[in-house]
Amino acid sequence: MLKKNIILNNQMHRQMSDFVTQYNENHIPTTPLQKLLLSIGSATVSLLDPRRADMIATMGETTGTHALKYIRDKMINNPEGNEILQLQPRINTSTVDLGKLKYMPENTLGYAYFKFLDHNKVTPDSRGSVQFIDDIQLAYVMQRYREVHDLFHTVLGMPTNMLGEVTVKWIEAFQTKLPMTLTGGLFGAVRLKPKQREQYVRHYLPWAIQTGLNSNFMLNMYFEKRWEQPIEELQKELNIKPLEIIDLK
Repeated sequence: MLKKNIILNNQMHRQMSDFVTQYNENHIPTTPLQKLLLSIGSATVSLLDPRRADMIATMGETTGTHALKYIRDKMINNPEGNEILQLQPRINTSTVDLGKLKYMPENTLGYAYFKFLDHNKVTPDSRGSVQFIDDIQLAYVMQRYREVHDLFHTVLGMPTNMLGEVTVKWIEAFQTKLPMTLTGGLFGAVRLKPKQREQYVRHYLPWAIQTGLNSNFMLNMYFEKRWEQPIEELQKELNIKPLEIIDLK
């Protein structure tokens, strides 16, 4: 049985995506001291300029080792999550047929994802490659987190404005334990405009905390195999209740 499992694992690795090749092309080995300096520098720049996605990515890689191990263990202990780790699927315009998603029924995850990308003028190709994580499996976990971020937005029903990003970051912080998500939630809220801040305190933050604590682990979702699933059904499976704001004024 063990020999059979090894053969099956080897077959799956041969069939996996181009992640290993991309990782080998982009990986930059660093010493613990270099990682420390990178983490301090990237954190400083990220706080001063939240638009620096490259610095946010670097901070995530150099400060997230323990959290990435936590995520990996959660995925290993879940059949669907473990399959993702084994096959290492990618989410980009080469692997996802957006034209097909566009014509799926409107209640499906696939259509909702397409609509989210189209409405917010974003592309799944915008996620940078992991550079500073030395363990290739942990590097894939970080890459996967980046590539499903827009799917988190889709399932949670959150826009890409500052209010939506901060809200999603809080939920990601509870789910992933990544320091960069907690930092994004804390310091991103400071940059909210007065009206957004009021909505954030009254509605979005309480909902994010409740959702983050009570929802099932979203990184265990093999989203690419769920395009045809009704999004309401997926939300129920994940124990996510979409935010509803009712003002009684």
